[in-house]
Order: sequence, then structure tokens, then C-alpha cells
Amino acid sequence: MELRTACSPEDVKHYTTERLRKEFFVEKIFLEDDIKLVYSHIDRIIFGGAMPVNKELKLTAGDELRAEYFLQRRELGIINIGGAGIISADGKEYKIGPRDGMYIGKGTRDIIFKSEDKNNPAKFYMASAPAHMTYPTVRILKDAKAESDSDIEILPVNKKELGTLEESNHRTINKYILPGQVESCQLEMGLTHLEPGSIWNTMPCHTHDRRMEVYLYFDLSENDYVLHLMGEPKETRHIIMRNEQAVISPSWSIHAGAGTKNYTFIWAMVGENQDFDDMDDIENKELL
Repeated sequence: MELRTACSPEDVKHYTTERLRKEFFVEKIFLEDDIKLVYSHIDRIIFGGAMPVNKELKLTAGDELRAEYFLQRRELGIINIGGAGIISADGKEYKIGPRDGMYIGKGTRDIIFKSEDKNNPAKFYMASAPAHMTYPTVRILKDAKAESDSDIEILPVNKKELGTLEESNHRTINKYILPGQVESCQLEMGLTHLEPGSIWNTMPCHTHDRRMEVYLYFDLSENDYVLHLMGEPKETRHIIMRNEQAVISPSWSIHAGAGTKNYTFIWAMVGENQDFDDMDDIENKELL
């Protein structure tokens, strides 16, 4: 598990490009037959990817958590951006197709990731937060109606269309884990897809001092990128993001991006306030 410490905005405005990427940027999320995890001291989020190809992958606590098992004191959100896969939770298997997700509550001991086809492996992107209580494990499916499963509840993704093509930000926000839909202690998670012709995400931009956020950018070709904006509103910086790369956004930082084409990104938030609309909006004219 890779460790990232917190950084002061007073220091960040003096960072070089190399230092900025070292502190906030994650180049490789998905490694064949491996689980890659990053532990950030910012609100204690853990995020990363599991890509089972030729074998099953088991999620373990590692030395960093000083725990018997990964979810002894944590909760976990998962979205699959690859081929069809299977997640086993305490011996029970659940099919998680492309763009399907899952919330797994505190206390689940054994979590195993599998792919249905090694030639089109699943890519399980995950985010985890400290948890103070156990909420029910739920499957969140992109094309499903709410129903009760024999073991766990099945819920549909909550979709909301925003923006316009004229403003280059026509997008659909797919909400997976949010209060009132899938309950959690502090984790929120979803997926936003930009329509063709649109390149801007989260613009006008904002901060939310009550929680931090991590973005995973994907659906980009080899020659495309997203110019990710971060930093204080009057001390903005940028990081070039390519396909399936992630970036950490502290609570004091803006987080927005413009791509060379449309793209998709997963957002995962951890912090004190789960109100999705708890944002400090920043007008475009205020940015420097």
C-alpha cells in the first residue's frame, strides 16, 4: 500500500510540476493480477484498483492498517470499469458487470475479486473510508430496478443530467453511494460521463472544506488527456491526466478539468459532511 501524507496550501503553491505530481498524482491504478492501493492521510481515504486476470485477488489489510482484516474499521465502495466480474463477500458471490458498483459495510472479513473472462478482465476501482458503524452491503447496478436479492438489496444508479453543449459541460452524473440512496458512514461515490463535444467537468468549480475528493479519469485514448485544475482559487495549478490515472484533491483545493475530448471520471469523497450540495462555489472571474 502506497502512503501519501497531507500537504499545506502554503507549501503547494511553491511546488514544481514534479513535486505536484509526486504528492497528488497516481500514474498506475490497474495492474494485471494485482491490487494497487493508495492510503492518503487526507481524511484517511484509501483508493485503488483490482484487476484479476489469471487469478483471484483477495483484499487484505496489510501492515499499514494494523487490523485483522481490511474492513475491520472501514467501509468500501467499488465501481467496475472493465469487463464483467464477480465480487465474493464472506463467501457469497455477486456479479458486478461493467459500470456496476457495490457498497460493502464494515465487518465483512473476506473480499475476493474475480473476472468472468481473462481476455476482457474486470477493473474494480475502489474507495474506502473509516467507519463507525455497519451499513448493509448493497449492489448498485447501472441498468436495474430496485429489488430485494436473496442476500442483499439491489439498487439502480441515480442519474442526473447537467450542463449544456454550448458551455462544453453537458454531462450525466451517476450517483452510486449517497445519503438517501446507499447509506454509508462518510463515503460518497459516483461516476460522471461527459457527452461528445463537451470537455469541462465541475465548472464553475468549487471547494468543499468538509470533505476531500479523489478523481479517476478514464475513457481516454492513448493520445488524449485531461488538464486537471487544482490548488486554492487564487493559486491554481494543473496536472496532466491520462487514461486510468487518479488525482487527490484536498478539501481546500478546487478540482476541475478540461479534456482534449469527452471522457468519464469516478469521484469518491470522504469527510465530515455528506450533503452532496455542501459546496463553496467559485465564480469563473475569481480564478487566478
